[in-house]
Amino acid sequence: MQSKPFLILFGMVILIFSWNVFGFWNKMQETVGNKKIVQDKVVILKQQKENISSEINSLNTDQGKERFFREDLGLAKEGESITIVVEDKNPPEAQKPTSAGFFSFLKNWFK
Repeated sequence: MQSKPFLILFGMVILIFSWNVFGFWNKMQETVGNKKIVQDKVVILKQQKENISSEINSLNTDQGKERFFREDLGLAKEGESITIVVEDKNPPEAQKPTSAGFFSFLKNWFK
């Protein structure tokens, strides 16, 4: 038991075992992080499910249907008129003052 080859072999076994335990520990930490990410996603999905369920329940009422038809589809009741405001996607640029250089103030001064 106290021979050099046995101690070297035993030391190598302990090193390999320690290395595997360290690798397992790192994988556990990664798994804990992944579990936290998945739990956060589950909470977000549950909130989205509640929001969608409340929207579906509101669409089952007459006021919800009317709101949907008016806002989303742009419909109106008989006798009502709809005004559609279209925004210009390319607004005109403000004109930048043109500069004629250093002597431009002299030209304006003698006018």
